[in-house]
Amino acid sequence: MKNLFFYLVVVGFIFTSCTGPQGMTGDTGYSAEAEVFELRNINFDYNAVDGYTIYRSFNPQIYASDNVLIYRMTSTINSQTPIWQLIPRTLFLGNGQELDYDFDFSKQDFTIYAGGNFNLATMPVYLTNQTFRIVIIPGYFSNKSAQKEIDFSDYQAVVRAYHIDKSDVKLLNN
Repeated sequence: MKNLFFYLVVVGFIFTSCTGPQGMTGDTGYSAEAEVFELRNINFDYNAVDGYTIYRSFNPQIYASDNVLIYRMTSTINSQTPIWQLIPRTLFLGNGQELDYDFDFSKQDFTIYAGGNFNLATMPVYLTNQTFRIVIIPGYFSNKSAQKEIDFSDYQAVVRAYHIDKSDVKLLNN
């Protein structure tokens, strides 16, 4: 019996003195939740250098490891069901006309671009009253291997994967 007691004490000591990787501690000031912003009924601005753009700053800035997805509302099924399309995206409008939506981002800002192989001013429907959803995925999530299973082109799949509620979408028009 003494041997059994001694064995249990030694095993207990070994397991309690082992160390593993350090876990997350306390509040790091880092948000582990995806954020969603909406630009509603917004018009592209034009300048001769960049063409048609929409520019916004992040306030506060995002982390350099964060990722950004931008979706354009292409239409609606009804007033409660918008249809979202991931950009970059090329629209083939017929007669050889192509319209491209694209974007870039940094930890400080993002710019959405509209360009094409024709004079876009002749089709203002693609430049005015546009609605976009900007999804910020924290670097903690965007580096996870499980993210490869999410279809990022499907806005609803992203919403489900990151547990985003419709009430979490923040209006960003100013």
